[in-house]
Amino acid sequence: MDHPATPFRSGFVALLGRPNVGKSSIVNAVCGRKISIVSDKPQTTRHRVMGVHTIPHAQLVFVDTPGLHKAVSALGERVNATALGSTEGVDVPCLVLDATKAFGKGDRWVADHLDIPNAVVVVNKVDIASKHQVLAMLTAAAQLGAEAYFPVSARSGAGIAAFVDHLVARLPEGPKYFPDDEFTDMPEEQWVAELVREQLLAVTRDELPYSIATRVTEWEWPRVRVDIIVERTSQKGMVIGKGGAVLKEVGTRVREQLPPGAFVELRVKVDQDWQRRPERVERLGY
Repeated sequence: MDHPATPFRSGFVALLGRPNVGKSSIVNAVCGRKISIVSDKPQTTRHRVMGVHTIPHAQLVFVDTPGLHKAVSALGERVNATALGSTEGVDVPCLVLDATKAFGKGDRWVADHLDIPNAVVVVNKVDIASKHQVLAMLTAAAQLGAEAYFPVSARSGAGIAAFVDHLVARLPEGPKYFPDDEFTDMPEEQWVAELVREQLLAVTRDELPYSIATRVTEWEWPRVRVDIIVERTSQKGMVIGKGGAVLKEVGTRVREQLPPGAFVELRVKVDQDWQRRPERVERLGY
């Protein structure tokens, strides 16, 4: 007697949460490669980024969103709108919480913008949280009435497999949206520009996350030119570093993540108060 073939399932999963809860790290952990840049600084993710995870009987398309926060600039407003707009039409919305923190007003605010009875709650960073902290967060989140709850660690991989299995079971039968060898919808140029921003955040260690934007202005592979835009002349010196040390270190770190032979030229430009001017925010691709 013939057994019916396992139906192929596919769909979209959106991750929402406050800044720095580890949404990008979860996407990278599931997909097994860097899709989104990561940093311990809030507001690292500014764009909606898709990460694609294809297995023999299913394809999950993860929508990694910027952290939702109280906006104080045109950039912040655009980032929040991007995140909230990313939940429309997805098959499984997920609320991501940080196990090392207490459940707060910001978490509740994000939850209020989700279809919570249909949502999955993901409590991340269980590898560095105490058992008491994890239990406290799960207990608080249980009051939301979500469809399911998963304690996970994007860093160690704990709980990720069970989370993915649950998502697959939730997806409808459907086609592959991306070929097997595609892992993201992000254009290569944008990915390189984001790599530069990630490494700038890592090397400078100063209060520059919102003040920096990056964009590729020349792409003649293997030669790539990336402009780094700051808001004030004083920030230009911080980004360049003494004797160009910061730029040199950033360039080295970026090249290590690109194919052999890549040449990355970095230039720093000042665009006064760009993040507070809606037309500049839009021009820089946000």
